[in-house]
Amino acid sequence: MSQITLEQRYEIAALRNAGNTLEYIGNLLGFHKGTISNELRRNRDGRSGEYRPKLAEKKCRQRHQNKPKRIHFIPEIIQTVECLIREDFSPEQVVGYCKKKGIRCVSIESIYQHLWKDKKNKGILYRHLRCKGRKYKKRGAVNTGRGQIIDRVSIDKRPPIVDKKIRFGDLEADTIVGKDHKGAIVTLNDRASGMLKMKKTKTREANEVRIAINEMLEEWIPYLNTITADNGKEFAEHKKVAESCQVDFYFANPYSPWERGANENLNGLIRQYFPKKTDFSSISNQEIKRIERKLNDRPRKRFKFDTPLEMMDKILFNTEVAFIT
Repeated sequence: MSQITLEQRYEIAALRNAGNTLEYIGNLLGFHKGTISNELRRNRDGRSGEYRPKLAEKKCRQRHQNKPKRIHFIPEIIQTVECLIREDFSPEQVVGYCKKKGIRCVSIESIYQHLWKDKKNKGILYRHLRCKGRKYKKRGAVNTGRGQIIDRVSIDKRPPIVDKKIRFGDLEADTIVGKDHKGAIVTLNDRASGMLKMKKTKTREANEVRIAINEMLEEWIPYLNTITADNGKEFAEHKKVAESCQVDFYFANPYSPWERGANENLNGLIRQYFPKKTDFSSISNQEIKRIERKLNDRPRKRFKFDTPLEMMDKILFNTEVAFIT
């Protein structure tokens, strides 16, 4: 992603002073709203809290200058690292130990790369690792193989119109887990109207989740277009859902909750009624429906305080509705 320029900082200041939202500013300048939020927070005046473009530019440059420079894996460091590895230190422990003792070192990833290179050259350093040669995988790596869903279709292939939130029937799906990972609530929400559907399941098994989704969406089938879910294995039967509900099913990128932002926000609202560690076995289906109706009848700021029910009615039956994304 490109860096924010001084000219763009002037635009950010002007747009923010005019009362525009972070999402609006980000869309206008081609950045995620989180990037704009970070810019305003990190580069504002520390005393007054005011965001001034020239000061922001200066603070950003200073921060880049003060960034730690990359340390090259020179023979002296290699000797230290290999000595500690032979003492059965993990690469993380090597880095931590060196930092504590004021010894120059490289990154954890660089140490792993050195060990794999040594192994390729018939070395035995890797045998001192707990994993005994299974290659270290970065957190969030897309192709780790763990829990991959067969025939998943990436959100990157989803039609651009879904991002505009101008039609009913583009849904987001997720599950909320009960105490001790027993029981779950499957949640579906419409991106444009905010309409919510909820259903309790005994487990998060893919078969149960599929059945719950089919039951919840039965009356919405004529209006459905897409469903976007996270990469949980509970959505492994997505192809069956797509076929029975006549809908295209997509998956967000790993560790990218903002791609299903509306669903994340709704789950937060639901947690107001069912906090974490709630025993779902004590919650009746009638209570689930009561909370669903309550949330669908709650005014939302992004709809100028219309409710999701009112927004659904406008979208489906009033073509002149002004959409608020």
